[in-house]
Amino acid sequence: MAGDPMRGVRSSDGVEIAVWSSGSGPALVLVHGTAADHSRWDAVRSELGVHFTVYTMDRRGRGESGDAEPYRMEAEFDDVAAVVDSIGRDVVVLGHSYGGFCALEAARRTSGIAKLLLYEPPVGGAIAPDEAWLAKAQDGIDRGEREAVLASFFTDIVGVPADQLSTLRELPVWQARLNAVRTIPREFRATVAYQFDASAVSEVKVPVLLLRGGDTDWSEEPTALLEAALPNARTIVMPGQQHVAMDTGKPQFLHAVFEFLGVPG
Repeated sequence: MAGDPMRGVRSSDGVEIAVWSSGSGPALVLVHGTAADHSRWDAVRSELGVHFTVYTMDRRGRGESGDAEPYRMEAEFDDVAAVVDSIGRDVVVLGHSYGGFCALEAARRTSGIAKLLLYEPPVGGAIAPDEAWLAKAQDGIDRGEREAVLASFFTDIVGVPADQLSTLRELPVWQARLNAVRTIPREFRATVAYQFDASAVSEVKVPVLLLRGGDTDWSEEPTALLEAALPNARTIVMPGQQHVAMDTGKPQFLHAVFEFLGVPG
């Protein structure tokens, strides 16, 4: 993202979150998922920047952002809210996977969000507890086997098929993913511990688009839970796609985003 300005936004606990901006137009904040950083969005950032001022952030614990111990999932919700509040009002937020948790819960913490797009946040027990996998992953991290841990996370936990994993390995963001591998166990545990509260989620009144890959086996039930709980939500299913359509099905992904946001096609 060379040439784009980077600034720090201080979150409620004092941790500084790195944010980059590019493009022009209404504000669109992109929140990446597990094992990534702001560069996760590079494949679609230029197209989005034609219509929006795009803000990408390094979630805490990776890239140029700070961190704090002990880790608290709630602090990540506050981080997104702080980034939104630093921009102003009428901000659109798109959260992917774990970043979808952060975007959804941020909408309960700030009035600055006008619309939400949530791409397969694994709510409602979509990710099952697996202490054996966690122990093996942590051992691999301790041994410096980041590549093996990352590949296992995508195939064994997220369900990415082998051919799509090969595609992901070829993307420039793969190195950033490797750099963020140490954050996988804490986010896995937080995902399992997250208690989906339909009554709390119903407080989010803004328009919400729920994005789902048609071939993501585990995403149907979480998406249905969210659609039932959110008072102003609808779902778009991207046929033939799984959890990373911005990489593997970019035209479908962009069409869904632009349609929801009223961008002329």
